[in-house]
Amino acid sequence: MGKILLSILLIGITIAPALLMGADKFVNIYSARKEALILPLLKRFKKETGISYRLVTGKADGLLKRLEIEGSLSPADLFITVDAGRLQRAKQAGVLQPIDNPTLEQRIPTSLRDRENYWFGMSQRARTIIYNTKTVDATNLSTYEELASPKWKGKLCIRSSGSVYNQSLVASMIEVNGIEKTESWARGLVRNFARPPTGGDTDLLKATAAGQCDIALANTYYLGRMINSKISSERKAAQNLAVFWPNQGEGDRGVHVNVSGAGVTKYARNKKEALSLLEFLVRDKSQKWYAEVNNEYPVVEGASISKTLESFGTFKADSINLTILGVNNPAAVKLMDRAGWR
Repeated sequence: MGKILLSILLIGITIAPALLMGADKFVNIYSARKEALILPLLKRFKKETGISYRLVTGKADGLLKRLEIEGSLSPADLFITVDAGRLQRAKQAGVLQPIDNPTLEQRIPTSLRDRENYWFGMSQRARTIIYNTKTVDATNLSTYEELASPKWKGKLCIRSSGSVYNQSLVASMIEVNGIEKTESWARGLVRNFARPPTGGDTDLLKATAAGQCDIALANTYYLGRMINSKISSERKAAQNLAVFWPNQGEGDRGVHVNVSGAGVTKYARNKKEALSLLEFLVRDKSQKWYAEVNNEYPVVEGASISKTLESFGTFKADSINLTILGVNNPAAVKLMDRAGWR
């Protein structure tokens, strides 16, 4: 009962300022992205459109639960989070609404948005193989599947099965290879762990650079951050690392990609303004900003990328619709548990 009362109080605190805005154009945003990764674009959006904003940031699961508890009283017009798996959870929780918007449908590829347009990818990230250039010959690398080979025993660093990024990777492999083959692969992967899964992607990359492991599975933007870090030790560590793009052969599926994305909330009071913001975020200038500041790839074809991303080279991406990552998530989590991936 105490938690429910607290939630009601939170709703009152959040909704009152929005109601005081009167007839002003306004959009309320719940964002699981760090403030620094969205606020500069919101300020530019307000300057160009005259639409004000109110930003609430927090953990993805916490914000989703808040939307569920607030229900029709929620002040939120837009929910922003990372990973298609989390976006799908929001859809399944009934806190988003389907959107019919020609601009978004034209600029965002079908694979990078919900099949029924409940959510849309705003930026793209690739989860790939990053290796120590001093200990690994890149010609020995080929596919995600090959990482389960005994030759990599004791040489792989990876995050825990609790990481939604890893869950989505496994979910994509289930779609391509089926449950049985993917579970066999996961068991082989576990046998090749250099150490028990711990820490985030940056920790894995530092361990790989230091020789604690030879290869890591990580999102490329973490390496981009290290390359451009203000901390000299991180820049130095990044010099020992390189990106390898797996599954690039003819007829193969390509690199696993995911998105940070957004959806209009079910009870949005400012739907028109929320859609204006989504359209703004997929403009070429906004897409370029994301690439330069956060080292994420644009979702809009032809948008500019940073010199750091250019240095990683080009790659063929998996084209499966990312909705399936959320659909297959429960099976992926159970599979990882059975394989001993902790």
